[in-house]
Amino acid sequence: MIIAAIDIGSNAARLLINEVKTTNKKTEFIKLNLLRIPLRLGMDVFTLGKIGEEREKMVLDAMKIFSDLMKIYKVEHYRACATSAMRDASNGKEIIEKVKNSSGIAIEIISGDEEATLVYENHVAEGLDKDFAYLYVDVGGGSTELTFYENDKMVYEKSFNIGTIRLLNNLVTEDNWKEMKEEIKANINSKKQIVAIGSGGNINKVFSMSKTKDGKPMSIAYLKKAYKEFNDLTVDERMTKYGFREDRADVLAHALKIYNFVMHWADINKIFVPKISVADGLIHNIYERVSGEK
Repeated sequence: MIIAAIDIGSNAARLLINEVKTTNKKTEFIKLNLLRIPLRLGMDVFTLGKIGEEREKMVLDAMKIFSDLMKIYKVEHYRACATSAMRDASNGKEIIEKVKNSSGIAIEIISGDEEATLVYENHVAEGLDKDFAYLYVDVGGGSTELTFYENDKMVYEKSFNIGTIRLLNNLVTEDNWKEMKEEIKANINSKKQIVAIGSGGNINKVFSMSKTKDGKPMSIAYLKKAYKEFNDLTVDERMTKYGFREDRADVLAHALKIYNFVMHWADINKIFVPKISVADGLIHNIYERVSGEK
C-alpha cells in the first residue's frame, strides 16, 4: 500500500510518501520520497494576518508538484493537513479552495491539539523503557506541541502559539511564555523520571551535529551549549560556519530556546530524537484508519 502525507507548516511544506508492507503480522513503513519546500507562510501570516500573493502562488505551485509526485508513485491514500499559519490566515480557507481546484488536493486545517496527537501517533514511547515517562516536544514555525505519555497512556496534550517564525518576528510575549511555564509545571509531573522525545527539522539538525549515536538520548547540557553557540552568531555567520541554509540558520537558535525552556521547566535532562514528524504521524494515522476499514 502506498500512502502519502502532506504537512503544510508555518515554515515549510512537506510531502512524505511511504510504502507500507505487512509480513508475518509485522508492519513496516518504507520511505519512498520526502520533499520539503520552504514556503515560510508564517512570515506573512504572523505579521500581516494573511498569506500574501507571492506565497499564495508558491502554495499553489507546490501543491501541483506534490499532486504530480503522488500520481507518479501511484499513491492510494493520502491526507493533507495545514497547521498554525493556515489556522491564523484570514484567507486560509480561500487558498485551500484554490488548491483543490488547481491540483485536486484537499487540505484540512487541523487544531493544535490534533497536531500534537499526530506527533504522538508515531508511538515511539511504546518501544522505550517503561520505567520512564515521556514528553513529546514538537517545535514548529508557528506553534509548539507538547504531549505527555506515562504508563502506556497519553495523559496530557497542549499546543502553544510559540514557534520559531513567531520568535523570529518578535511575536511571542511574556504572557505566552508564562502560560507555557505554568501549564508544564501543573501538568508534566510524574514519580518516574521524565525524558523528552523531540521532533522537527531543527532538533534533528542539532542531534546530527552532537554526534550522539542513533537511539541514544542527547543531554540538555549539549542543547544549552548549542543554543549559546548559535545565539552568539549572526545568521550569515551560522550559514558560513556550519553550511546551514538560510531558512535553517535564522530559526535554529529560536528552536533551541524553546526546547531548553520546556526541558528546564519540566525538569528533564535528556532528549531522544528519533526522526519523527507530523508527516510520519499522518502516515501512521492514515494506515490505521484504512486498515481498520478492511
